[in-house]
Amino acid sequence: MQAQKSNESLNDVLSALADPIRRAIVERLSRGPATVGELRSPFSVSAPAISRHLRVLEAAGLLAREKRGREHWCSLVLEPLDEVDDFVRRTRGFWDAKLDQLAAYVEE
Repeated sequence: MQAQKSNESLNDVLSALADPIRRAIVERLSRGPATVGELRSPFSVSAPAISRHLRVLEAAGLLAREKRGREHWCSLVLEPLDEVDDFVRRTRGFWDAKLDQLAAYVEE
């Protein structure tokens, strides 16, 4: 059951990162917290569209929001990215081993 939950979480994170605007938001948040307005400013999309992107990132566990007065501040949550990093590392290790075996076979 834990593996299924982990796979669902990984799917949510990868799905959230599939969109270029959301990746740009994550990149911006990697430099520190920002208001929703600051996150919206580089894009020519509506405020509701940015809000939808932020909700997707939040649902994937990549974003935390905090209301300070009238402003909503967003910050990056790194733990879900660790899960992606682990997946990539495991997959890379598998394929590196397979390619090494193929190279040894070809050299014979």
